[in-house]
Amino acid sequence: MTIKNATVIVLAAQRPGVVNELARESGVSHKCLVPICGRPLIAHVIDTLMVTPGVSRVKISVEPDIHPDLAALFAGYDGPSIELVPSRPGIADSVLAAAEGEDDPIIITTADNVLLTPAAIDEVRSALVEADVVAGMTTQGAVQAVHPEAQRRFYMFRDGGYSNCNLYGVSGPHAFRAAEIFREGGQFKKNPRRLVTAFGLFDILLVLARLVTLDGAMKRASKRFGLRFRTVIFSDGALAVDVDNARTYGIAGTVLAKRIGWAG
Repeated sequence: MTIKNATVIVLAAQRPGVVNELARESGVSHKCLVPICGRPLIAHVIDTLMVTPGVSRVKISVEPDIHPDLAALFAGYDGPSIELVPSRPGIADSVLAAAEGEDDPIIITTADNVLLTPAAIDEVRSALVEADVVAGMTTQGAVQAVHPEAQRRFYMFRDGGYSNCNLYGVSGPHAFRAAEIFREGGQFKKNPRRLVTAFGLFDILLVLARLVTLDGAMKRASKRFGLRFRTVIFSDGALAVDVDNARTYGIAGTVLAKRIGWAG
């Protein structure tokens, strides 16, 4: 099968009713506009997408009130087209709204994923040749090699600890049966009930008891949803460091500054 071009959805909206602390401290309306290494978080993500082969279009899902600001920020960009799409109250509904009318594979990431790389996106896009749903992950060791405090929570399986990288792939409209994974933000560590709803109690008990490997868990998810699930395990642990709070802002900023040669 031929690897198809993909549309990338960038989730940039605020959580309903939540004022982001980093945005408040930076004096901006949205976290995606918080500056890091001299530019808004989302600008670093879009810069990466503009130079990634195989990305045909970028859709930014965000509240309409900042569409003019983002349109001005990305005016004149040379690369895939950028479309601003009104976000919905939940992540799952925002993804589905942004994906409406799309037939090609879709890659989903977030506006705070500033350490995203073209290579990571291409790995996910390539994996969609033989999978319906792909999740980008990295190992606990790889994350902690970046910084001991880069991530404090990991998904523990029989074969070790893993962290997600806020990078997902969906092969086409039929695969959005798995949209429940994104329902309510997918904050499974903070609300186990969401995890049970998405994957099933028995499967979760197997994971919690570390009786299954990550690959085994993906096979069980494939059976549950009737879709081909797989993970891409990145060697670059920095891909799991998105900007969630002051701690990860500092770590991500240090790594990003070195990558782009920003001296401040």
